[in-house]
Amino acid sequence: MPLAAYCVAYQHSRQAEERLGELAAQDESRGLLVKVKEGHSRRSPLVQIAASAAADMLRYASEFGMTPAARTRISAGVGREPAGKFDGLIES
Repeated sequence: MPLAAYCVAYQHSRQAEERLGELAAQDESRGLLVKVKEGHSRRSPLVQIAASAAADMLRYASEFGMTPAARTRISAGVGREPAGKFDGLIES
């Protein structure tokens, strides 16, 4: 499930960023602002969608060790006991 959620968040991020890019070519606010019916401008909902999706992707990425902080929690060395202080002193 976390991988599927990561993929959906990525899709939402890409769609929002692509649409913002299209809007940027059309107006001077670069798609970041929209006019509301009262006549003033406010932040585009696409900006919030992109930011939320990016935050979700970061959260899911840590589940898979895809961030520097998450990688520090991953243990290396599969199936091997950690070397002790006195390993190798007595040969069999």
